[in-house]
Amino acid sequence: MLAHQRERIRALEPLKAKLVAVNEDCNERILAMRAEERYEISTLKKEKMNLLKLIDKKNEEKISLQSEVTKLRKNLAEEYLHYLTERDARKILIADLNELRYQREDMSLAQSPGIWGEDPVKLTLALKMTRQDLTRTQMELNTMKANFGDVVPRRDFEMQEKTNRDLQEQLDSLRDDYEEVRKEHEILLQLHMSTLKERDQFYSELQESQRTSTPRPDWTKCEDVVAGGRDRWQMLAEGKNSDQLVDVLLEEIGEGLLREKDFFPGLGYGEDIPPFLRFDGIVENKKPTKKDVVNLLKDVWKERLAEEQKEKFPNFFFNFLERRFGPGDAMAWAYTIFENIKLFRSNEVMSQFYAVLMGKRSESVYTKQKETIAQLLKEMTNVDSQNEGLLTMEQLSTVLKSTFPLKKEEKIQELMEAGGWHPNSSNADLLNYRSLFMEDEEGQSMPFVQKLWEQYMDEKDEYLQELKQELGLELRDEVTLSKIREALMNIDPSLDKQTLNSYLSQAFQLPVTEVPEEGEEEGIVIWLQTALERLHMADIRRMGPREQEPAS
Repeated sequence: MLAHQRERIRALEPLKAKLVAVNEDCNERILAMRAEERYEISTLKKEKMNLLKLIDKKNEEKISLQSEVTKLRKNLAEEYLHYLTERDARKILIADLNELRYQREDMSLAQSPGIWGEDPVKLTLALKMTRQDLTRTQMELNTMKANFGDVVPRRDFEMQEKTNRDLQEQLDSLRDDYEEVRKEHEILLQLHMSTLKERDQFYSELQESQRTSTPRPDWTKCEDVVAGGRDRWQMLAEGKNSDQLVDVLLEEIGEGLLREKDFFPGLGYGEDIPPFLRFDGIVENKKPTKKDVVNLLKDVWKERLAEEQKEKFPNFFFNFLERRFGPGDAMAWAYTIFENIKLFRSNEVMSQFYAVLMGKRSESVYTKQKETIAQLLKEMTNVDSQNEGLLTMEQLSTVLKSTFPLKKEEKIQELMEAGGWHPNSSNADLLNYRSLFMEDEEGQSMPFVQKLWEQYMDEKDEYLQELKQELGLELRDEVTLSKIREALMNIDPSLDKQTLNSYLSQAFQLPVTEVPEEGEEEGIVIWLQTALERLHMADIRRMGPREQEPAS
């Protein structure tokens, strides 16, 4: 039996080798088919893009043809009126010619010598009948004059009506143009006045700076002072002006001094002291690194966003420290973190946390910015159908325009340049979009996210400046709630009621539920400067274009 089984095994050895060969052949075919499918998919994508471009081109041709048809219809209507007028004039001319011909025939008959040979009685009777016809015709003519003396021909009425309609349209258009020019004139006057003030201010500052100016500092001297030497100083100083370099230098000096401190003096229990710093005595300096502070602040935000019942942010911050480090070390960590975030203003995470902690900025600004970044990353991921982490510059531009429909073309261009696009780049160049949202170990964002934040702050300043110009008041003037409501609706007609009430609630420090309805705002006034400062702290942004586009 064993010998028999060995014979069978030897007989099956070639079949096993054949199976292995067939398996390898099948794998090669599968790989070839996959490569062919990927090529077909890329070909279909290119064909899809070409078809989309063709559709856009056809739509443009359709629009141009529609405009041409409209123009031809207008020309046809004008030609029709012209020929209609020509036809009526021709009929009138033919009638005048016939009347002249009849008059000439009557005159020739009257001058005929044979007429005097007729019977006088017959002529007398004809004269009498003619006089009766004349009297009747005269009466009918007087009746027609009395009844239709004020009536104009229908043709003249239609022409006058058309002329009146055209003139009315021109008048409405001129009124709209005049109103628009008047508003632009008022805005230009305000800009002119503000420009004059700025010019005078700049001139006085120039005179002062010329009087007290000092030579431009040689920043290369800092290379030997800053830790890390020349390479680190060049990295810190890249792209910064003198004012920013002073801040960087102060941070470097302050960091060294902060490291040397072992304790912080307590600030006491005064009302002007933040709740998380109220302490008498000395507290220990925990001396964390910048990376440790940034990671701790990110944990604070993570737990804050997950919190259901929102308490005041300073109280939440101190409670978080107690939960993380215990009641004994919470105050020491509070002072340590406060001194760090107060010093390192150039660090995004620390500066934003400091602004929210000290009440200089609303939490909603931070949360809305994070939501915007998450939404933008989601849109880019949806466009990346292959999930390769790559987008073309054309796809990036499309995503930015769909996510930020109110941004102007130059703002989209700035974002693309911050993302790595250059004027000589091709639209087919690929970009690793996930790298745009990465952070370094100290929490610093990439230039793309920094540009998003800069544009948000610039747009907020422009929005509030438009609000101030719409109100037409000085900063020291008082303004009512109804005026701010009306001005907000004028500069941003797309504002819904809930968002409008939240803006008014922030400006007048009222609960959203207690914001009065329109027409019930009497007696609620505030300084304009105070209202603008409060709105600047909150998450306020434009909801739609200033002028509503008419529905097509």
